[in-house]
Amino acid sequence: MIDDDFYNRVGGDRITSRQIDELVGLARGIAADGLINQSEVEFLQKWLAANVAISGQPMIRRLYDRVDTITADGIADPEECRDLLDTLNSFSNRDFELGEVLKSTTLPLCNPAPSLQFDGHRYCFTGTFNYGGRRDCEEAVAARGGSAGSLTQKTDVLVIGIYATESWKHSSFGTKIVKAVDWRESGMPIAIVSEEHWAGHL
Repeated sequence: MIDDDFYNRVGGDRITSRQIDELVGLARGIAADGLINQSEVEFLQKWLAANVAISGQPMIRRLYDRVDTITADGIADPEECRDLLDTLNSFSNRDFELGEVLKSTTLPLCNPAPSLQFDGHRYCFTGTFNYGGRRDCEEAVAARGGSAGSLTQKTDVLVIGIYATESWKHSSFGTKIVKAVDWRESGMPIAIVSEEHWAGHL
């Protein structure tokens, strides 16, 4: 005889699946115009708080934490909104499973991956990161003597966030990758590495 625990587990799985589908729909809707405003961030925070049961999924946990960080001071500044837009676009792209890392062969990463140094080196971050928001990544570099900012010809290392997708060329962070590849192919000494490789050097 099948017990109540089995029915609870199966029912719980169906509810979780529906919640994730609903969140994907919300993410697509919020990100549809390419902009995120304060009221949309607050709405997303309320929805996530009301559906905290699904926060165990890696990407949803990251989204939950990111929204909490943004709303901590009550103001969603433009940089935070851009980071959140990247996160929502990555989350709502159904070409990958939640938390799945894109196979490195589909991205133009340096092969072999170079050894990384921080002191006196300039980093740029693009995409969505498991480590934290872009600001968190930049602070980790600064704490080790390096600097971080926008992509320029003085950038030594471009780091691509772990939640990249097959559609990176058409994403908001794809233009940085394309530009870095062009520079590298023209002989400029810029390294393109994954978040995983970068984090391993921290």
